[in-house]
Amino acid sequence: MGMLKQKIQSDATDSLKQGNHEITSVLRMTISVINAKEKEKRYKILKEDSEVKEEELLQASQLTDDEIIGVVSSEIKKRKDAIVLYQQGNRPELAQKEKEEISILQKYLPEPLSEDELKKLIQESINNVGAKEIKDMGKIMSDLVLKVRGRADNSHISGIIKKLLD
Repeated sequence: MGMLKQKIQSDATDSLKQGNHEITSVLRMTISVINAKEKEKRYKILKEDSEVKEEELLQASQLTDDEIIGVVSSEIKKRKDAIVLYQQGNRPELAQKEKEEISILQKYLPEPLSEDELKKLIQESINNVGAKEIKDMGKIMSDLVLKVRGRADNSHISGIIKKLLD
């Protein structure tokens, strides 16, 4: 089991013991999404090779820390999208709740990249794929994805790419 999943599970247990229901709820929800992704992975493995032993299947279907960071990032993105909708619907109390949930989840992401580090990585990717214009953004993003996963927002990255390619 990945260290990050263990940390999330132990933090959920600790928050439950401390009676902090908001943190417990957010972490339990995150654990259930992780478990669902692992089930999905198990299903794909079984589909490809039905002769796999159960132990091997369980081992192979465990999410890596990078994959868990992807899950946490996805959960944060869902909450950011919900904030926008709640603000449009004039529900500031629900938007605030989502912001609090984001702050809980951000503790499980790696340290965000500084603006300079991000620009340097983007410039390297532009050089790697030989990008010359905006239509090459997909190539740049696919080159960057694993380097910046969970450490920078994709919309922010695409904004910088557009500036650098103009």
